[in-house]
Amino acid sequence: MTANPRDLLYRTLDPTEAEALARRHLAAHDDGELYLQYRVSEAFGFDDGRLKTADYHLGTGFGLRGVSGETTAFAHANEISAAAIGRAAQTLILLDPSGAPRASAPPRTNRAMYSSADPLSGVPFSRKVELIQAIDAAARARDPRVAQVAVSLTGSWSVIEIIRADGFVATDIRPLVRLNVSIVAKKGDRRETGSFGIGGRYLYDQLFDPATWNRAIDTALAQALVNLDSVPAPAGEMPVVLGPGWCGVLLHEAVGHGLEGDFNRKGTSAFSGRMGERVAAPGVTVIDEGAIEDRRGSLSIDDEGTPTGRTVLIEDGVLKGYLQDRLNARLMGMDPTGNGRRESFAHAPMPRMTNTFMLGGKDDPEELITRVPDGIYAKSFGGGQVDITSGKFVFSCTEAYRIEGGKLGAPLKGATLIGDGPTVMSRVRGIGNDMALDEGVGICGKGGQSVPAGVGQPTLLIDGLTVGGTAA
Repeated sequence: MTANPRDLLYRTLDPTEAEALARRHLAAHDDGELYLQYRVSEAFGFDDGRLKTADYHLGTGFGLRGVSGETTAFAHANEISAAAIGRAAQTLILLDPSGAPRASAPPRTNRAMYSSADPLSGVPFSRKVELIQAIDAAARARDPRVAQVAVSLTGSWSVIEIIRADGFVATDIRPLVRLNVSIVAKKGDRRETGSFGIGGRYLYDQLFDPATWNRAIDTALAQALVNLDSVPAPAGEMPVVLGPGWCGVLLHEAVGHGLEGDFNRKGTSAFSGRMGERVAAPGVTVIDEGAIEDRRGSLSIDDEGTPTGRTVLIEDGVLKGYLQDRLNARLMGMDPTGNGRRESFAHAPMPRMTNTFMLGGKDDPEELITRVPDGIYAKSFGGGQVDITSGKFVFSCTEAYRIEGGKLGAPLKGATLIGDGPTVMSRVRGIGNDMALDEGVGICGKGGQSVPAGVGQPTLLIDGLTVGGTAA
């Protein structure tokens, strides 16, 4: 790594020349930026008792975006040079001037949400392989029912710079690491899976701590063993208790996307035009906060240069705000919220979540379960789908339990939760005092782009969700 990571962006282009190019090509437009990026990433996969993948990727490039009114022109290339930027600028010629005043630059910040150090270069290749070998061996030794173990270790380090025509320049250096453990347990002819992941915007040190990776093994194994004894899930509408932390992914999908500015500006969200209205039960407060240190979904600045912060979306059940990038904020007469995100230099920014979570309430989580005569407790989710316009969703549970007579019963197999975001939020009848963020594994997809994101919530009692089960 160079002494100044910013130098990695300017091997073939001088910084002052980059600023001059931004002025030249973007001055005629309402908004826009020259976005430079240097990124290295690696991924290790251990499966079937051996190292199966060891990938390394290095990429650099730029994205040039001009905005005029509601129209965006965007071009990118994986070569940072004056000639390449000049060619990309030909795309911007297609924009018609809107005549509107030029958008002002984002506010400045010196706050950093994470280290600028490179996690990849800080640990030798051999130590990374030794770590996943040790996790595999330890997991297999835990229990004779362990039939298969898969371990993955990934890391990336990105240096980005945002340059505007008005002279604004902002730089951010972003680390990201993640560890995943998946275990298949076998009893007779039956096989079931359990998994656990952890990560964030920090160095590999935390993942190499034996306490961390042993917890990953124990959690994944416990889930697999529980699922070995699972029975077919019931079907029908019934009360559902959602566990804290990762179950917030349902909130992310069913509610969070519907609160992004572009969907609301275009009138395609279930929450469009409902600012100030009650959209959830009393006590429900939903926050998006990109300024939490070391979190997977956090950013010091978003991908337009706006500092991240804390945005109240729903407060005590009432809709208070949307997630905004610069373009949608301007067109809706609102302020940017630091949620303009892009997957890489090859993508234009759009409104995206960072860390989205519901605040805790006053209820005892165990007491919430006692309120349910017949229902299910969902502890963890796998995949899910949502329709932004209607808010309808389908989520599969990776660990769930029957609730009978106010007590946890048998583990369930094949449980899915079906509903729509606005209805679910209106049926919240209990909010636990145990709000937790997830362990740092979320990936959010939208418009063909994927970005890291965080979720969280307390234990929730929902008075009626459709459960799709496998019981006859």
